[in-house]
Amino acid sequence: MEKQKKNIIINARFLTQKLTGVQRFAIEIARQLNEMMPDLVFVAPSDIIHHEVAAELNVIIIGKCKGVMWEQLDLPLYLKRNNKPLLINLCNVAPLFYTNQVITIHDVASFVNPQWFSKNFVRFYKFLMPRISKKAKLIFTVSDFSKAEIIKYLHVDAVKIKVVYNGVSELPAPSFIETNYGKYILAVGSIDKRKNIQNLVEAFGLIKHKNFKLIIVGDSNAIFNNEGNENLKTRNDIIFTGRVNDHELANLYTGAQLFAYPSLYEGFGIPPLEAMAYGCPTLVSDIGSLREVCGNASMYINPLDTKEISKGIDLLIDDSTLRNTLVKNGNQNLKRFSWENSAMQIFNSITFLIAQS
Repeated sequence: MEKQKKNIIINARFLTQKLTGVQRFAIEIARQLNEMMPDLVFVAPSDIIHHEVAAELNVIIIGKCKGVMWEQLDLPLYLKRNNKPLLINLCNVAPLFYTNQVITIHDVASFVNPQWFSKNFVRFYKFLMPRISKKAKLIFTVSDFSKAEIIKYLHVDAVKIKVVYNGVSELPAPSFIETNYGKYILAVGSIDKRKNIQNLVEAFGLIKHKNFKLIIVGDSNAIFNNEGNENLKTRNDIIFTGRVNDHELANLYTGAQLFAYPSLYEGFGIPPLEAMAYGCPTLVSDIGSLREVCGNASMYINPLDTKEISKGIDLLIDDSTLRNTLVKNGNQNLKRFSWENSAMQIFNSITFLIAQS
């Protein structure tokens, strides 16, 4: 029990959630911080699904509730009973009635485009986010773009916000190059309006290379407004795989002719970097965060213009010189992103915060 008396706690509720970019950030940062700060305490509700990570982090199960109720009731009660230590939150939300904490806001998409999300999700975020942002001692976010958006929509002082990029997780080496799909274009992401899968599907129907398939990896999430998704699965040359494991994903990245990411809004955008790590040329939306993250290592398209998306796909298929240039630039671009460096930024900020308090 002595470890619980230490002064930094990490909210590990992310270990109960399906893996998206937000949970990937939390897991990788938590692993790095655990190496840098051995006195950290990780606490979570009982419904953990990432058991290996929980064991690695020596997670302590507290409380009887789950989900939001655990975060808003059990977690702050535990903290108040343990001398109100500093709490680190890595996945957007945090306890409303607790002030000794830092938070991480990955994006403010629910403020910018609320129609993409369920009504209950939007109501909850619009109530919670401004309040915890105002009370938090420090806010981390994943890009300069997201920092500007947080300032605009949550009215937070810029000095309070620290930008910490995502890293690139080390996925397994591919077990084979060829797949059963033949020639294909790959897309990875949640099946929701923000990822703009509808326009990608329409653009795919316009490309001249009719011998290609479109492989879409990911599934839907209850937080999104998924109306209309059922209309996407109407063609034999478009394959929805659902979620895949890291080995399958490695094979898909390696075998793809190109990776398409026509997202309408991102706080960061991890999948294009994963594609670069496997030598796959990337076609991405010309939006602020992806320009910041992908630099000169991607081809950019207007995500609202299906003809432009289709022409971009055809160009990348036809132009081997362009593909090779993007792959080469991608290898260089990846050097900017490291989980270890990002965790060190958080460690330094937390250390300074504690020293000042």
